[in-house]
Amino acid sequence: MSSTVALPAHNTSSASRDILHSLLRVGLLPLLLLIVVVGTSLMSPYFLGWLNVLNILRMASFLAIIACGQALVIIAGGFDLSVGAVVALSSVVTAKVMAALSTALGGPELLVAVLGVLAGLGSGFAIGLFNGLCVSRLKVSGFVVTLGTMSATAGIGLLLTNGIPVYGMPNSFVKAIGRSQVLGFPIAIYIGLAIVMVIAFVQRRTLFGRYVYAIGGNQEAAVVSGVSIRRHLVGTYVLSGVLAALVGILLTALVGSGQATLGGDTMMLQSIAAAVIGGVSLRGGIGRVEVVAVAALFLTILSNALNLLHVDSRLQPIFLGLIMVVAVALDEFSRRRMSSV
Repeated sequence: MSSTVALPAHNTSSASRDILHSLLRVGLLPLLLLIVVVGTSLMSPYFLGWLNVLNILRMASFLAIIACGQALVIIAGGFDLSVGAVVALSSVVTAKVMAALSTALGGPELLVAVLGVLAGLGSGFAIGLFNGLCVSRLKVSGFVVTLGTMSATAGIGLLLTNGIPVYGMPNSFVKAIGRSQVLGFPIAIYIGLAIVMVIAFVQRRTLFGRYVYAIGGNQEAAVVSGVSIRRHLVGTYVLSGVLAALVGILLTALVGSGQATLGGDTMMLQSIAAAVIGGVSLRGGIGRVEVVAVAALFLTILSNALNLLHVDSRLQPIFLGLIMVVAVALDEFSRRRMSSV
């Protein structure tokens, strides 16, 4: 189809409803972020320490990257429950490939690192492609498909490692990606910012971004307008898988080993929470990744604050669950308000 294919027109009324929806969804986020920062800084002298700030920004970058991929899938009307397992699998694959090549080739370290990173990204690409094809061609629910791949992917990671961390990666990879800093900030922060900026550009300025919104907003109308539903659905799941794999590689460099326990259910739940709190509608068609990145920062700061205040780790998931419930309730409330506009 030509790139000039027309999408369903949005009149002034629908545009106003979209703006109202976004304001209702994210209007409290900056205020909540400010409250948590000020409150924690008053209660803990360590919160605003430079090392703690760097740790928050680094972990927020990891969550923002994976949440951006999750957001694209949800905007298109799906779910990706496999992202946490993909983080773990990519960590294992990257470390094993690097360790094997280091033993076989003895160097050069740069080539070993590049091939290991490509292998890790390839594992995320493969899982994302499988998810996307099942959803787009077999018409299976994204929730069901990714629930299955989550279990299978986690099992593969454990099978490859027997639950034992994988070492033997080049020191240059660990130092350059996991430990080095530029202008006082870890490399992961710059990578996270770059990913958010690129996806924000894709959402605003490319046909792919427009079509993802169209598919999530009204799939039947998108079909009538000539949008390739299958191709774009597959694209969102592939991006989600690759971004999750990237996070796995970054975490592997940070901890210095490949581990089948990285990511897991926690990162999957946090990525969905960041997307929903960041204004992405669970019914699809609405959401901006830059706001999702702010939500990822909020969740990271909240988690860090709970740790500094010595809140029992068993209680911390309760806070995340309550926040998600409130966000979903706000989603429904905003939709009811839109219908009355």
